[in-house]
Amino acid sequence: MLKALNHGLQTPIHLSGNGTGRQLHSRVLQSPLAGVTDKIFRGLVRRWSRDSLLFTEMVNATSLELGHGYGKMDDLLSEDGPIAVQLFDHRPQAMADAARRAEQAGAFLVDINMGCPVRKIAKKGGGSGLIRDPDLATQILEAVVEAVSIPVTVKTRLGWCGSNSDPITWCRQLQNAGAQMLTLHGRTREQGFKGQADWNAIAAVKQALTIPVIANGDINSPTDALQCLDVTGADGVMVGRGTMGSPWLVGQIEAAFMNRPIPATPDSGARLHLAKEQLHDLVSSRGSHGLLIARKHMSWTCTGFPGASQLRHALMRAPTPNDAYQLLDKAINDLEQL
Repeated sequence: MLKALNHGLQTPIHLSGNGTGRQLHSRVLQSPLAGVTDKIFRGLVRRWSRDSLLFTEMVNATSLELGHGYGKMDDLLSEDGPIAVQLFDHRPQAMADAARRAEQAGAFLVDINMGCPVRKIAKKGGGSGLIRDPDLATQILEAVVEAVSIPVTVKTRLGWCGSNSDPITWCRQLQNAGAQMLTLHGRTREQGFKGQADWNAIAAVKQALTIPVIANGDINSPTDALQCLDVTGADGVMVGRGTMGSPWLVGQIEAAFMNRPIPATPDSGARLHLAKEQLHDLVSSRGSHGLLIARKHMSWTCTGFPGASQLRHALMRAPTPNDAYQLLDKAINDLEQL
């Protein structure tokens, strides 16, 4: 069993909010991932992690104004454990209105995305685009903090590009504007997800701030998570792309932090059953569109056994949910015969 060397990992993080305080009982968070972290995926993650803070997919404040996007925040109170809502936009008042809706929907806290590298979001001044407009970022953050009683946090990056990044000044500004916790991805917007996350830069920011700092980037195992905390001195970690096809990862890291036995990674047969269950739930919830959503999940989950590549190829082209079920059933039967 891996042993957590960092002191205080079993101690909750307290966020006072603007009247409604929250406590994070787990030091590992599941990142919001567009098209991935829906209610069905969160339910899978929760099987392995009872206390971790999970996130909805990013919610566009403009979409809420137009009457779209409410489905991402439906029935948050019916889910087990804490669920946060992450918002993005470039207009302070729209973000404040969206934050109020998130609080009414049962959000554990509101997070503001100031790090998404996607061009169509950044070029409109949302996501990582706010790194280049710190005054606007401050206005948005102050408006959201004033609008809700629950804590407001920020997820961001080291800077726009390596040549002009000043993450300490940038993150101090967010702290001063009212952010109660900061999740910092150890790459610039220019890097996207390329290269290696700079954990040392996160460490420098952690030393400079007084609010909790959550480290993000290149955390794909409990060992990675513990090493990241040793390097950064951060208060916790956020896991993102490493959970694609591995909803148990958050729970494995949580167990390592709490010095509990780490749950075993499911074997190939268990992963195939999980893929089938997720397909069923997505189709039940979203109809035929659920198959399209399930394809990416199945491509991530169905790995590591003889014939996996051929199965993924066939699943991506299955015309109906029934065809996909039959492919998965055959793969399960074939594995049982080995």
